[in-house]
Order: sequence, then C-alpha cells, then structure tokens
Amino acid sequence: MMNFIKNFRADEDGAVTVDWVVLTAAVVGLAVAAYSSIESGASNLTANTGIFLDGRDPNTVTP
Repeated sequence: MMNFIKNFRADEDGAVTVDWVVLTAAVVGLAVAAYSSIESGASNLTANTGIFLDGRDPNTVTP
C-alpha cells in the first residue's frame, strides 16, 4: 500500500491534463470575444447597407 501511495504522489499525468484544460478555456474565451466583435461589426454594416438602399429607386439609373 505504501508503494502505491508513493507512485501516486510521483505521477504527474494529471498536471498535464490541468494545463490543457486551462489552455482550452483560454482559447474558447478568445473565440467568444472575437465572435462578439465580428458579430457587432457585421450587424452595423448590414444596418448601414439597409439604410443606404432604402433611399434608392431601382428603376432609375445613377452615374
């Protein structure tokens, strides 16, 4: 039993897993932040394009 406890204490496989969990959480957080930024910019662009096109008549030709 004592040998098992010594081996368990010396085993570092779990530490690598914790590192990967932290790194994965950071990547997910950055992806959410990037998505939020891109989504708001795309929404603004779509709204501005709609406003621009609302005042146009498709039957008239403008230079």
